[in-house]
Amino acid sequence: MLDQSAKRQLPPRPGIGYKPQHFSNILQDAEPVKWLEIHAENYMGDGGRPLAQLRYLAERFPISVHGVGLSIGGEGPLNRDHLARLKHLCDWVDPASFSEHLAWSTHGAEFLNDLLPLPYTDATLERVADHIAEVQDHVGRRMLLENPSVYVNFTETNMGEIEFLTEVARRTGCGLLLDVNNVFVSCTNRQTDPYDYIDRFPHQLVGEIHLGGHDEDTDDMGAPLLIDAHGSEVVDPVWQLYAHTIAISGPKPTLIEWDNDVPDWPVLADEASRAARILDKVIA
Repeated sequence: MLDQSAKRQLPPRPGIGYKPQHFSNILQDAEPVKWLEIHAENYMGDGGRPLAQLRYLAERFPISVHGVGLSIGGEGPLNRDHLARLKHLCDWVDPASFSEHLAWSTHGAEFLNDLLPLPYTDATLERVADHIAEVQDHVGRRMLLENPSVYVNFTETNMGEIEFLTEVARRTGCGLLLDVNNVFVSCTNRQTDPYDYIDRFPHQLVGEIHLGGHDEDTDDMGAPLLIDAHGSEVVDPVWQLYAHTIAISGPKPTLIEWDNDVPDWPVLADEASRAARILDKVIA
């Protein structure tokens, strides 16, 4: 069992997105998984089996809380009730990491069940930075901001994504969550070089890395179109890009993200083992 100090930070080893159907597997033999991530919105209730299981796991593993509903890039104010529930969750879980997406998902009083991209403009930068500062002040924790999956370019964009993320971090003191699959998806869709993106990324700000699967399609012009789907194994080109990332940044906490068509535990454990082997090459 981990000591209390070890629970307060994510180790530079593999983690997985926790799903209740894997509770028994994790308790029996979690190897090579060393930490767990939850989606915050799944644990904002008042009780029941999900919270009881999470309390039990939080005593044994470092936990990363990953939000999907704050709408950091939304034009309206942040939802204060949602912030209060998030703070309550973080207060009792005491997570080793807390993160959110660079995206928006609200329009007026409506919540859209998607993580929608933003143009990279001065106005967007100011809004996102203000929202992150508000979240960090309210929750009392440093937040990691995740790079998005992008499918189109905005004509009003006047700065690059890496420039935007770096400036948000400078203004707010937040860290960054580097989703390597998102990089591969976005660069394929934009017809840019994912290795160049990784080479230019501010790795010193990265507190966590994500890996996941994507779906392959084509656009109306017949060009490749990748969809960030989180419902399949990590593909070889993303593993290769991850190895390149770790060679630059050094070992980082690495999440296997699988949210749809969730497989049996051995499949997830195999994905985590592959991440562990890449990390071991850097540590050795």
